[in-house]
Amino acid sequence: MRIPFLALTLILPASGQLALKQVNQTIEVKNGDQLVTIFRADQQVPCLYPLIGPGGSNVTRHFPFKKDVAGEQSDHPHHISFWFTHGLVNGHDFWHDRKGAPPSKIVLKSYGEIAKNSFTANLAWEHDSKALLNEKRSYSFSVGEKDLIIDLTSTLTALEDVTFGDTKEGSLGLRLTPSLRLKGEVAKGSIENSEGHKNGAAWGKRAKWVAYHGPNSEGEATVVALMDHPDNLRHPTWWHARDYGLLAANPFGQHDFEGKKKEPHLGDHLLEKGKSLTQKYRLIIQHGSFSADSLKTNFTNFSK
Repeated sequence: MRIPFLALTLILPASGQLALKQVNQTIEVKNGDQLVTIFRADQQVPCLYPLIGPGGSNVTRHFPFKKDVAGEQSDHPHHISFWFTHGLVNGHDFWHDRKGAPPSKIVLKSYGEIAKNSFTANLAWEHDSKALLNEKRSYSFSVGEKDLIIDLTSTLTALEDVTFGDTKEGSLGLRLTPSLRLKGEVAKGSIENSEGHKNGAAWGKRAKWVAYHGPNSEGEATVVALMDHPDNLRHPTWWHARDYGLLAANPFGQHDFEGKKKEPHLGDHLLEKGKSLTQKYRLIIQHGSFSADSLKTNFTNFSK
């Protein structure tokens, strides 16, 4: 059955003049005339792209939506801006786009409430057209003069017994703009996590949050941080924080991150049929210099 999609606009009183507009399978989020982001459920894996920070610059990589952008690399085409999925779900790979394999994709079934500064998407995780999980995913937005905050809450409900496998290829991913990388042609970024680990030392570590900081594509100081809520599975989570600009929060990749190669199923998580798993995350984009104290305060507020 085809789902009818309507176009609607909500003008929101909070955080300036936020407006949400649904067009077919996408939702545009604007602050006045300025585009903030677009939720794209028309992809194999839904994502937010572009992602415009308070400085007016996109903070994620344009590829694969735009190609041949100066300074960008065209590796890992499945790194689509800001997305949520996993690489082993009952043995099926929802993280990569495996050519020639039966498709694993996350399908929009309907949009729920679009109110104030938020919306909800009802999704199904399907392998070869068979749904393994239903997902209720909500996004809420807060836009200030120098920061953008996006809270994501995902509730996954198993339609059969589902095992999230132990792999580093997951789960909530962010691929940053080249200037925030640690290596590369235009890279000038740095990494720091809540535990004080910096740059390469942050990879695979458990932490409450991880931040990349450095210049945006316009050369202005920018901070991009992801936070793992204390109620989440196995908090504080492990982080796939790479020097080429990939940041992913992953509660399932324990054997890879801890180097326990002889225990490949250490991080497996079984979600029994009919049971649900809720995960909550916060993305913060700040226009300005990095401050660990500022992020600690924000994490405390998020935790509440």
